[in-house]
Amino acid sequence: MKNNIGIFVVLLVCTLFINCYRDKPPTKQVAIKQFTRDLKEIKKDGKLKVLLAYSGTSYFLYRGKPMGYEYELLQRLADHLQLELEIKISSNLDMLLNNLIRGQADIVAYGLAITDDRKKVAAFTDYLYLTKQVLVQKKPANWRKMTLDNIKKSIVQDPLELIGDTVSVRENSSYFKRLENLSKEMGGRIIIDTLEGNLSTAEIIQMVADDKIKYTIADKNLANINSSYSPILDTNVPVSFSQRIAWAIRPNSPQLLEATNKWIKQYRKQPEYNVIYNKYFKNKRGFKNRMKSEFYSVNTNEISQFDEIIKTNAKRMNWDWRLLAALIYQESNFKNEASAWSGAVGLMQMMPGTAKDMGIKNRLDPKDNIRGGTKYLKTIHDAFYDITDSVQRVKFTLAAYNCGYFHVKDAQKLAALNQLDPNVWDGQVDQMILALTYPQNYNKEEIKYGYVRGQEPFNYVVDIFKRYDHYIRFIDE
Repeated sequence: MKNNIGIFVVLLVCTLFINCYRDKPPTKQVAIKQFTRDLKEIKKDGKLKVLLAYSGTSYFLYRGKPMGYEYELLQRLADHLQLELEIKISSNLDMLLNNLIRGQADIVAYGLAITDDRKKVAAFTDYLYLTKQVLVQKKPANWRKMTLDNIKKSIVQDPLELIGDTVSVRENSSYFKRLENLSKEMGGRIIIDTLEGNLSTAEIIQMVADDKIKYTIADKNLANINSSYSPILDTNVPVSFSQRIAWAIRPNSPQLLEATNKWIKQYRKQPEYNVIYNKYFKNKRGFKNRMKSEFYSVNTNEISQFDEIIKTNAKRMNWDWRLLAALIYQESNFKNEASAWSGAVGLMQMMPGTAKDMGIKNRLDPKDNIRGGTKYLKTIHDAFYDITDSVQRVKFTLAAYNCGYFHVKDAQKLAALNQLDPNVWDGQVDQMILALTYPQNYNKEEIKYGYVRGQEPFNYVVDIFKRYDHYIRFIDE
């Protein structure tokens, strides 16, 4: 009987297995194709795609201007390669290299330390700078009244003192790996508290100052510049030898790697490189000023002190206020007292005649200036009613605000004469506004308003849209 039951159970299991197998055939193994895009493809596309992260040294917005160490270097690299810089933002620093390999960008530019583990998945450029990792810890609350010797006695002076204590870092950071190795080297365990990947090193350093965590590890240059705003922090205890900091590129992009390395080696020798490095990692006064500013995107959601006026007037035009802010920065850098040789003054650089036509009496009053400037801008926008694409219509409006409505109409006529689309700015009328710089074009019978310094309106439109793109990334609508 027992044998019969055993046979029955075996048969039942086999039947169930066969039925399950019939219902769910084995999954077919599909090989994942590795993403490939090297300099040849990038040149064809015309865009260098770079993965960045927000931080007070890498990429941020300050008083309406995009800034940052990586950002400034990348601009110069893109210009050198004759490419347009396309910035992509990573919200999770632990995923930077994964996103690179998946093809989201061509370069990861976030000051990565070159480690053996990272070299298994990515290729690294020549180093940008050398630094050491240091312990970030908090001094006693009354440290200003203490002697230097007493301060030293009250805080960690040797990494050995961290055995059995807790240090907080991101899991996929080089700091995590360093703490693991440090534990092995010292023969005692350091407890590693892993933090979320969306936290920047600067934010984690501030967490120490705010007593949210006890210790963290950071690159010395980052630790020093951030501690200048929070002098209660100590960043003097090294936990590593010198490390090379570089950008990451996919291993199957050797042409891009070679071109980038060639540029880095040459540019690192130029004085300008040191000026940029010092601006973000050594200029403590500049860093403090940014940290205290209301118009620093790391701290706030504001572009300028005129944001509310800009928002009110942008609504009347049905424009994104950040686009209008980008135009105003282009005109005056948000300097209310700005003036030009032509007689234009104020935030939107209004001419006397235009101000009179728009009913503006005081061009140096921010409210009046922006109200009059946007009223004039709207009349231009309305005049281009026959352009149905909303983005193209805005570009025509911006160009006309810069060089005059009738010069743009001339460029449209010239486009039609050259079998181009007179209702498309990009690659069509923008080329004709450039062409109106030359006598053979502005002397044509059909052209009524003559010479235009075409490069000016051409660049004007490009620069405003580039700045608008930055504002979209940093500032909520």
